[in-house]
Amino acid sequence: MRYRIGTRGSALAMAQTEWVIAGLRTAFPGDTFEIVRITTAGDRIRNVPLTEIGSRGVFVTEIEEALLRGEIDLAVHSMKDMPGKCAQGLIFSKAWQREDPRDVLVLREAASLKELPKNAVICTGSIRRSTQLLGLRADLKIAPIRGNIDTRLRKLNEPMENGKYPDGIILAAAGLNRLGLAGRITQYLSPDEMIPAPAQGTLAVELRESDKELLFRLNSLSDEASENAARIERRFLLAAGGSCRLPVGAFAERDEAGWCLRAFFGNEDGSRTASVVIRSQSPDVKIADEAAELLRSRLLR
Repeated sequence: MRYRIGTRGSALAMAQTEWVIAGLRTAFPGDTFEIVRITTAGDRIRNVPLTEIGSRGVFVTEIEEALLRGEIDLAVHSMKDMPGKCAQGLIFSKAWQREDPRDVLVLREAASLKELPKNAVICTGSIRRSTQLLGLRADLKIAPIRGNIDTRLRKLNEPMENGKYPDGIILAAAGLNRLGLAGRITQYLSPDEMIPAPAQGTLAVELRESDKELLFRLNSLSDEASENAARIERRFLLAAGGSCRLPVGAFAERDEAGWCLRAFFGNEDGSRTASVVIRSQSPDVKIADEAAELLRSRLLR
């Protein structure tokens, strides 16, 4: 079988696609692969915050259109960038093994969040990250940042408009790990400190709903715990009505007592937020619906 795999052209997107290819090549050694790089709206518009240029689909739409036209056979995305539902006619395979879902700090000089000086400047383009970070250190100053991981790391050592250097940036551990840059991480933020984006660290492998044989092959390489976690977290995203304009976090994990969902939600400017922890003996998406309902009721008080 020959696969044409669509992806963005960033270093991280290519690394993620190569990881998927490695898994397929091991499982199906007779197959061949071709990577098709596709530029998305999110890649073209780099000087505007994501919250101002559209929904979560800014890194997705052009790739999904290529799938629907039959120009590629499957696509690899970061699941956290995906809208709550696939485009009509498309489907995700079950999730493969999840990477580390935590957010991390990359600091220029300080050794930890606690050791940052008062009024230190931390760069992020995520309302979810900035809102939760200010919940940990209200004195911090947040500065916007866009670009791929290598661009953001470079900007850490470039002066801002006021001539001062940023003190740090927040990134996803998964992206740094996949690029072999885990050594740049200063501090991991646990889900108790910062609830990750829904399905952060999980890849979305997308294909046409009619391609049953390909779906069977992709699903044969899935990881049950990762699939259950992604299903619960994305159900919360959908139930809460989340978008890139709102601070939304969800992290589901299996522990000795069953399944635990940590969820976070807020209004558009982050001035009102709430979080909740819901437990269930099974990976039932009802805990996502329950979490969304509880958070909406708390925010309406």
